[in-house]
Amino acid sequence: MSFIETAALGAIAGFTIYLGLPLGRMSGVGDRVRVSLAMLSVGILAFIFMDVTTHAEGIVAEALETFKKHGGDFGEVLGLFAVLAVGFATGVGGISAFERRLRGRPAPPPIAGGAAGEAALAPGGIELTGHGAGAVADEAAAAAEQARRRALHTGMVIAIAIGLHNFAEGLAIGVSASTGAIGLATVLIIGFGLHNATEGFGIVGPLGTVRPSWKWLALAGLVGGGPTFLGTLVGYQVDSSALELLVYALAGGAVLYVIGEIWNGMRRYGHRTLGLWMLSVGFLLGVATDLIVTYGGA
Repeated sequence: MSFIETAALGAIAGFTIYLGLPLGRMSGVGDRVRVSLAMLSVGILAFIFMDVTTHAEGIVAEALETFKKHGGDFGEVLGLFAVLAVGFATGVGGISAFERRLRGRPAPPPIAGGAAGEAALAPGGIELTGHGAGAVADEAAAAAEQARRRALHTGMVIAIAIGLHNFAEGLAIGVSASTGAIGLATVLIIGFGLHNATEGFGIVGPLGTVRPSWKWLALAGLVGGGPTFLGTLVGYQVDSSALELLVYALAGGAVLYVIGEIWNGMRRYGHRTLGLWMLSVGFLLGVATDLIVTYGGA
């Protein structure tokens, strides 16, 4: 398979993530639907976490097995474990720091204002008029905007975590194609394409009542799905266990952090049992799509 063909098919596999993203434009949904979508995404992310950590451990275990059977330098094993440790810790702590930076500083208190004659009720039930009513309205609008920004930032962090995972998948596609394993590369592309289609739910599910713009969805799809294409290009040219391990470790740490964030955010909506059922559905959906890749011998 030529480099151009591999790149084109890698792009198709990556950008199937856009199939699930339009769900984020739905409006007027209740708490049950909101919890269902969010916990479905948690299930998908739980599968991704299992998948990437298994692959990462497998790379280190393979080096350890080689040392056990053939001897050699144990430093390689220690080096790979160090890459795993640093990558995972960076994925967990680094993505948290990045998200805090995205959120920026809290919005300043609104300046009192508003047209004369406006009326509103203060939290204690006291009627406010004029400047007082305007201040309450401005404060409520600022809080709503801050909550909206936070939801969109969390969704983008999810897209980043998924993108790290998809970069590693792209590496597998590129390496298979470059070594002449055309059948395996084709199955990988189909399997990862189907799997990536479910990842769009993982990005928009936790947004709750926030309805993102089409521009935001386009960017989220590029961040989440584009790395599959980039990984395919890199994998076709470079075959590096250390690079693959680093990407898997970063993805695992980032996904674990995101799962915790979504879980905490959904607790306020209730519907715990429904959420756990949907988590199971999401996890099994990830397993089912990944079985196609396994069937191809990956």
